Amino acid sequence: MASPSTFFTLILTLFLLSLHVDAKELIIPEDGYTVSTVLEGHKAHINPFTVLQRPGSSDLVLLDSVNSTFYTVQFPISQESVLSRFSGDGSVGYWDGDVALARFAKPKSFAFDLRGNMYVADKFNHAIRKISSRGVTTIAGGGFSEKSSGKDGPALNASFSNDFDLTFIPGLCSLLVSDHMHQLVRQINLKEEDCTFGSKSGLGAVMTWTLGLGLSCLLGIVIGILVRPYIIPNTERLQPLPFHRDMEALPNQSGEATTDTLLRQQKRSC
Repeated sequence: MASPSTFFTLILTLFLLSLHVDAKELIIPEDGYTVSTVLEGHKAHINPFTVLQRPGSSDLVLLDSVNSTFYTVQFPISQESVLSRFSGDGSVGYWDGDVALARFAKPKSFAFDLRGNMYVADKFNHAIRKISSRGVTTIAGGGFSEKSSGKDGPALNASFSNDFDLTFIPGLCSLLVSDHMHQLVRQINLKEEDCTFGSKSGLGAVMTWTLGLGLSCLLGIVIGILVRPYIIPNTERLQPLPFHRDMEALPNQSGEATTDTLLRQQKRSC
């Protein structure tokens, strides 16, 4: 018969196993990471919501969604970093045009294309806005469409809810919109010029220069191969001549003189 201690151990083991089976979480810790605060929003009087790096730049763009304002800050961020207002004046509104004077309505996310243009999911304006070197424009939704619906079609006639995010997909040259309220994933195709790193003329010049350099190298190799048989044999033929002349004046191994020496001796005896 089992002892009371053995029976208690068995019950405890079964209880622990039942807890493991019914557990709702499985946590596997991994060491080697460190968390540090690099910017305190309350000291800078901002409410950081999203931070992204601008392509081809050392600037970070920080979104303060509460105040509908975008800021830029140099990377890496530190407590001494200086924030510069990029777009938005702190007031909720809908105003395209000059980047510094533009107004937004609680934007929640933004994305960059390969040219550094910025696309903003302007939440309560139900619009997608574009910030470029030419200013701020509306590319989809906004005042051109019915508010808060899932209507597709031409971008300016399409409509969005007040709860959506967007991301840029380089391989598709498009924006993907996650419309949470309508449970939709929607695609907006961008212009081809916004999905390249440089202009077509600049790319053509680089390709022409590269092609010319490659042809020059190939031509030099071909000329070298063709000329080689005429240079190396002549060089090899000229080098042993002085040594050959010196050998003619020396006797051979049997002690007899060479042909030229015998002829000279015969002339002397005549």
